[in-house]
Amino acid sequence: MLADRIGAHDGEPVVVRTRRGEMKAPARVVTTIRPDTVFVPFHWVGANRLTNDALDPSSRMPEFKVCAAEVTR
Repeated sequence: MLADRIGAHDGEPVVVRTRRGEMKAPARVVTTIRPDTVFVPFHWVGANRLTNDALDPSSRMPEFKVCAAEVTR
């Protein structure tokens, strides 16, 4: 599990970094998602800046926000 590898604990701050920016947020450590997945609710300030702003060409809806990220304590 990523949290174990980086020594993160539930409620403690972590930094999520992508090539577009970084943000700090409290960790929420759960076992209900894949161990290689990081999820940030879009209402967190800065979360949308970490992903791209691409739109689906047909519907013009924002694409699912998926990108590589590094997480550190």
